Amino acid sequence: MDSLRDWIEKVEKLGELKKGEGVHWDLEIGALSDIVQKGVEKPALLFDSVPGYPKGYRVLANPFSTLKRIAVTLNWPLEWKEEEMIAEWRRTFSNMDLIPHETVDSGPVMENVLIGDDINLLSFPTPKWNEKDGGRYIGTGCAVALKDPDSGWVNVGTYRVMVQDEKTASIFIVPGKQGDRIRKKYWDKGENCPVAVSVGHHPIFLMVGGLEIGDDVCEYDFAGQLLGESIKTVNDPIYGLPVPADSEIVIVGEIPPDKRLEEGPFGEWMGYYAGGRRKEAVIDIKAIMHRDDPIILGAIPRIPPSDITFYRQAIRSGMVWDQLEKAGVPGVKGVWAHEAGGSRLMLIVSIEQQFPGHSKQAGLIASQCRTATYNNRCVVVVDDDIDIFDTNEVLWAILTRAEPSEDIEILKKGWSSKVDPLSYPKGKHFYNSRMVIDACRSWERLEDFPEVVAPNPELRKNVLEKWGKTFGIN
Repeated sequence: MDSLRDWIEKVEKLGELKKGEGVHWDLEIGALSDIVQKGVEKPALLFDSVPGYPKGYRVLANPFSTLKRIAVTLNWPLEWKEEEMIAEWRRTFSNMDLIPHETVDSGPVMENVLIGDDINLLSFPTPKWNEKDGGRYIGTGCAVALKDPDSGWVNVGTYRVMVQDEKTASIFIVPGKQGDRIRKKYWDKGENCPVAVSVGHHPIFLMVGGLEIGDDVCEYDFAGQLLGESIKTVNDPIYGLPVPADSEIVIVGEIPPDKRLEEGPFGEWMGYYAGGRRKEAVIDIKAIMHRDDPIILGAIPRIPPSDITFYRQAIRSGMVWDQLEKAGVPGVKGVWAHEAGGSRLMLIVSIEQQFPGHSKQAGLIASQCRTATYNNRCVVVVDDDIDIFDTNEVLWAILTRAEPSEDIEILKKGWSSKVDPLSYPKGKHFYNSRMVIDACRSWERLEDFPEVVAPNPELRKNVLEKWGKTFGIN
């Protein structure tokens, strides 16, 4: 399997990598990353010679801002568009065929193993990504490994990690997430929870760490399925947790049940500093492993669409589509997790209507399926003549086919978190409200609903064949 360095080399050969030296860790790296990911070409950025740190200690940002880099990560054809990627994710989730990871004795991540007084988390050029962030976040594109104390299942999730001092980091995990449920098992026994945090690695681990895969599925094994080969891991020197053998940097420690430090705010994926500053769990660091000249992988969330949006769109679209079909919803023709909602807040579902209530069924189930239940805001269901990738067509369907008094459902007490500026607390928990918009033509009016003004398919085909080249139309 490729390492992060192999991935960087491939991306550079594609012309999708820009390098810079002397860019400061304090806000400059973050600001440049945001400006570039909102631009036209959207290259990945590799920062070296960060002021105050040795040359060779680098930061990589914006790994997923283009479809080509997503394809490179997955070894998919470079010419694939959203439709092909969604179809491939559907096939993947419909036929889970995991390839178990393989533990090896040694790997590049073990070139430097620091324990005790040698530990210094401040020795890496961790950026302060946003002006009002509460600190420097080394874990934005990270892969956090936790082992279930009962079953031995290893979960690898992406949770944000902030530097506190030389030997301490804080970690924020949304209540209810798999990592939160695992650490609570240790805490309920009065034990510290072992953890290993990779903060530099091949981007496949960031990609799978942000997915809602089923319980008892190890993300290393799922990554193996995606790449068609077993992922090589080494055990950390303290707790024996598996980490990618080619990781750039791994932080090893334990999360105590009764220790909290101030964490946040952080510029979140919805585009706001919504979480505030509050006490969160910490990692007492017991070891750090790193390669010579290590690289931090950064994936900063900003006002969507942002870097993390681009790779999650097709994945979540395929997952929701698969879950709708497994829930018994027929006639699904497409699903799109819209970029304006950071791939979570807004889902668009296309169906071929087959019975009264079909469109409402599809919308309600989509809003509550496993992949969408966390922080969804809006589900729009449209007829299959609507291009779900064309926002104007979707808005047109809403404005001309959705009767507000009949076709909008409001659901209360959905699963949310403090990162949502519209979430509301009930005790210790955060909820949101969400709406399901039925923007399909009403079943009872299918026969007499006004006809759409557009060239018929045969006329369109003939005109394009005759005049397409002349006018540069595909």
